[in-house]
Amino acid sequence: MTEMVLPNDTNPLKNLMGGKIMHYMDIAGAIVAQKHSNCPVVTASVDNISFKKPISLGSVVTIQAKITRAFTSSMEVRIDVYSEYIPNNEKFKSHEAYFTYVALNKETQKPIRVPQLRAETAQEIKEYNNAAARRTLRLLMAGRVSPNEVNIDFKQLVIQ
Repeated sequence: MTEMVLPNDTNPLKNLMGGKIMHYMDIAGAIVAQKHSNCPVVTASVDNISFKKPISLGSVVTIQAKITRAFTSSMEVRIDVYSEYIPNNEKFKSHEAYFTYVALNKETQKPIRVPQLRAETAQEIKEYNNAAARRTLRLLMAGRVSPNEVNIDFKQLVIQ
């Protein structure tokens, strides 16, 4: 997904507003999740959004979203945001985050089973394996599992 930063999207410092980039990220992630599940999805959670560098007025923003793992009815999507200021030929990665989406049945609006994902490359396998630990941490932080139910080997978790 590609967008241009226009004046209406900026703060008084002429940088893209944080809420606007989060909006773009959510749209890109939802599109990928809907394509994978072939049904409507809702955003269930957003992990830390890392704001590495501001994106200035006139920049071109490119958002890449990719499913890292599908669980029963939920899907984790990694979203990377890149900025390019064409007049200066400046390009950089500005944001990254993991979003979780839940697929819903159109009629009942209840969670529905999603197709499993097959990780093939070394990077995909690493993301796939780490997604389980990230999911457990999300559930722990949300209070949906207790600490004594958690079994994560943090030594095995590869931080990206």
